[in-house]
Amino acid sequence: MLSNPFLFFLMRHLPAPSASWLGGWLSANVARRNMKLRDARARANLAMLRPDLPETEREAMLTRRWVNIGRTMGELANIDRLVNEAHVTVVDRNAYQTVLDGPGPMIAFTAHLGNWDLLAAHIKWSTDRPGLGVYEDPHDPKIAAQLKKARSSYMGEAIGGEGAARGVLKHLTQKDRATLYILADERRDRQVWFPTFGRPIEPSGNLSIALRLARKVGAQFLPFYLIRTSGPHFELHWHPPLNPATMSDADIVATLDRFLGDACIAHADQWLALHDMDLTDPVSGRV
Repeated sequence: MLSNPFLFFLMRHLPAPSASWLGGWLSANVARRNMKLRDARARANLAMLRPDLPETEREAMLTRRWVNIGRTMGELANIDRLVNEAHVTVVDRNAYQTVLDGPGPMIAFTAHLGNWDLLAAHIKWSTDRPGLGVYEDPHDPKIAAQLKKARSSYMGEAIGGEGAARGVLKHLTQKDRATLYILADERRDRQVWFPTFGRPIEPSGNLSIALRLARKVGAQFLPFYLIRTSGPHFELHWHPPLNPATMSDADIVATLDRFLGDACIAHADQWLALHDMDLTDPVSGRV
């Protein structure tokens, strides 16, 4: 959908619920048939993460997962219409707002669950903190251009590529109460290295960078994620901030791993990265 300008145009001009539904239908009935390798990977990983479920229920979860991916793509053109209390319910909203209104820099840490772009837009909408998102462009230039176009209207400032580390450090140190938005479950070396799901993997990638930044600038971690409840309606879950001044790196990693890892298992039907890893190859990172 992202590489098709007509579909993107159509999604923008449809009512947001209709665009979301159409994206889900196209993904489950068209894209899934053309992405058999990803579907097979997701099936194998789901069997390892949820052995408690019968095969029929896991297949139903996989179908819901393809629907969620498509809905998320269909909603990209309509994020500005979804960033409101009618579509996003925050668990313990008052306490969450108190956290956002607090002092000091913050690293908002999440995974590709539910609609992660809506989550980025929502935190920007919810606070006066200067925000910055870290991203990695897709390899397909058409998809990268469409993503940039979609995100420009709601994500604010974003950074990626060479020089990103310097830009992030400048943002966190020179802007009062700055916030950095980071997705933890990035794909590297044909593997997803976080959450660990008990694999003997040391902190690396975005997690390692976030830990070093937090220590350097005195930023707290805000673990959170967004889960689809029905159609274009979501629930925002969050964890009390983790403070490097009072916690070791090991304790922070363990808490992040448990909070986001449990969410990815419980909501595997909404976790994008399920098809990007091989849980049978826990160390080498090869599929």
